[in-house]
Amino acid sequence: MGRTVRNVFVAGCVAFWLIPLYLLIVNALTPATGYTGEPDWTPQGFAIFDNIKTAWSDAGIGDSFLSSALYAVVCGAAAVLVAAMAAFAVVVLPIPKPAFWFWLIYSGTLFPLQMFLAPLFGMYADGNLYDTRLGLMLVYVAWAVPFAFFLVRNQMTTMPPEVTEAAMLDGASFLRIFWRIHVPLMAPTLGAAFIFQFTAVWNDLILGITLSRSPDVQPVMAALSTLSNAYASSGPPVILAGALIVSLPTLLVFLVFRGLFLRGVTATARS
Repeated sequence: MGRTVRNVFVAGCVAFWLIPLYLLIVNALTPATGYTGEPDWTPQGFAIFDNIKTAWSDAGIGDSFLSSALYAVVCGAAAVLVAAMAAFAVVVLPIPKPAFWFWLIYSGTLFPLQMFLAPLFGMYADGNLYDTRLGLMLVYVAWAVPFAFFLVRNQMTTMPPEVTEAAMLDGASFLRIFWRIHVPLMAPTLGAAFIFQFTAVWNDLILGITLSRSPDVQPVMAALSTLSNAYASSGPPVILAGALIVSLPTLLVFLVFRGLFLRGVTATARS
């Protein structure tokens, strides 16, 4: 009985996720001029490429797509690198009060992002960082560091200190110990942390609409939200086609690196 209930629950969760995806794909296929205003449950045509072209070129979502790719890759990698260095300092280096530094960095995940928006907007406006790629990249890195630090630090605490001590006896500097020993051993966890941060940056909406407005600077989720207003007369098929192409990068990253992701999450869970 319990197994039947579990299987029914899992099947319901799968259906709950797949039905909206099915509707998105089917209605993205519908020609914009032939959309009736009601969701279609069966394909009413095959205008997916026309809808994608309208969303990508005519609506300008392509520029934002490339900007988000830049933000997600560069900021995700930079955040993981900074987090790994911070974790190495807290766990390995002989710094005073390591618990204090851990909670100071990790506290960045404890406060709601909305409380920082007004001060950030004022600082960016005064510092000429508003509506610039550099401004968004700085805030994305700072936003992504705390959670990546938490993942990497948890895994780093499981590494035997004898490894570091042996390297120091051989005359290795802390910088060499970090790059030659800890980074290779932490590769799965670093990869998992990067996938988490890539997804978080790619899916960001609130920072994008608060700190940018130009199509070539805005992240893709912010551009997609404006697309629903600018192309409301074209009907949902264009908007859904844009949502479809926007959802592909995170899916592809997870599918390509799923083995690395699972090893990294497993290693972190065991720590």
